[in-house]
Amino acid sequence: MRRYLTVAVMALMAITNPAMADQGHPHDEALVYGEPGDPSKPARIILVAMRETGSGMAFVPNQIKIRAGEQVKFVIRNNGELDHELVFADLASNLKHGMEMAKNPDMEHDDPNAARIEPKKVGEITWKFTNAGKFDFSCLLPGHREAGMFGTIIVQ
Repeated sequence: MRRYLTVAVMALMAITNPAMADQGHPHDEALVYGEPGDPSKPARIILVAMRETGSGMAFVPNQIKIRAGEQVKFVIRNNGELDHELVFADLASNLKHGMEMAKNPDMEHDDPNAARIEPKKVGEITWKFTNAGKFDFSCLLPGHREAGMFGTIIVQ
């Protein structure tokens, strides 16, 4: 019930104040590191596992190297017992979005650079990395990044 109320309030806020429509979802920053990929075109496949560990949570691998202009299909498997997500953006955007998630833990993503995956399930993100740089990928569910669930994408 709380989630539906939150969605209704956010929708009302977006209607009455269009500047707030994307609060917490920085779509414009996506241009910094790329654009949604075209699933009908070839892509390098990168497997990423999510899991809880004895000392926290992790992505495996937690560092990925990509060539600028390369299209990548991330195949993401949640090997854990909890829901996890993978969201990539620049570090500042992910940290800001993580603070929004802490205030609204039921927030769900419908963004091309994010996937929430249930335990023992698999998801995909296809992305074309257009600019060189270092970018972040994190699980922004409250407490997960803090438990070690983050990594770096290096685009050269």
